[in-house]
Amino acid sequence: MKKHIAVLPGDGIGPEIIQEAIKVLDKVANVYSHEFKYTYADMGAIAIDKTGNPLPKDTLKISLASDAVLFGAIGDPKYDNDPNAKVRPEQGLLAIRKALGLFCNVRPVKTFDSLLHQSPLKEDRVKGTDFVMYRELTGGIYFGEKKLSEDKNTASDLCQYTRTEIERIAHKAFAAARKRRNVLTLVDKANVLESSRLWRRVVTELHKAEYDDVELHFLFVDNAAMQMILAPNQFDVMLTSNLFGDIISDEGSVIGGSIGLLPSSSIGEKHALFEPIHGSFPQGAGKGIANPIAMILSAAMMLTHFDLDKEAKAITKAVDLALEKHMCTADVFPESTLNTSDVGDFIANNIA
Repeated sequence: MKKHIAVLPGDGIGPEIIQEAIKVLDKVANVYSHEFKYTYADMGAIAIDKTGNPLPKDTLKISLASDAVLFGAIGDPKYDNDPNAKVRPEQGLLAIRKALGLFCNVRPVKTFDSLLHQSPLKEDRVKGTDFVMYRELTGGIYFGEKKLSEDKNTASDLCQYTRTEIERIAHKAFAAARKRRNVLTLVDKANVLESSRLWRRVVTELHKAEYDDVELHFLFVDNAAMQMILAPNQFDVMLTSNLFGDIISDEGSVIGGSIGLLPSSSIGEKHALFEPIHGSFPQGAGKGIANPIAMILSAAMMLTHFDLDKEAKAITKAVDLALEKHMCTADVFPESTLNTSDVGDFIANNIA
């Protein structure tokens, strides 16, 4: 298989962790006889410094022409700490999501046996946790009409969804459940919100019409947040709206004990972008201390998107082995002396 991949290293530790993901992808290509062609481009603070634009036209053109986008990290203190900055790195990420039509955000939440002791929750509660969140990314309250009264004492944000917006992400979540343990949980607030009642109605109709083999559950978002703490291993696939997904996906990200291990993807009808959920960690840039595993697992998610399931599994198995043998950076294992490149080398060398 031949694929063209747009590589956007971004800011901070982005270039370092991207390099390790490419190292692993090159090993996969060699072992499984694929060809991955990479085209590099700037986005974020580095792009602002060069062009004044966090998402230059050339970067967008390269991304639109690719089979997928591999993205590192975004953000820089000189913009983050300047309240008067009119152009910010994060605007580039929002712009590329909109331009590529990336309406579906996918975040796996998984615990590793060797790291259970690092979870803020008791080990018996988190052991075996392995679920994935499907968050609608381009609709809802974040994009609805916003109003502020003339006296600036009253404000509102409209939460609006259409049947089409709900159906297109529900299809993806149901399909994912079929490939996993065949259970889907819709998280909403249908006892209060009309928009949530539409979500529940549309998902129920879709379930009856096309996915009645999938076990469908419903949880109000407040109960879902509680259940994620009480027994996160009960979930398989969680589907929810933009605002609720933003909140509970961050809740899920700390269950495993390290944010440096979690990948994500943002998917549209024609395009897809893959990135770790952590930030640019500018204070660690250039020191070789960045954990590349979330970036490497994001590359594995990209392979799954290409229907290269065997190849993606080879990466996840190599990552499991690295953690089992404590072959990771000091953020995960404080006694470790391994650097970013060492971890990438170990994982690449164990692709089989």
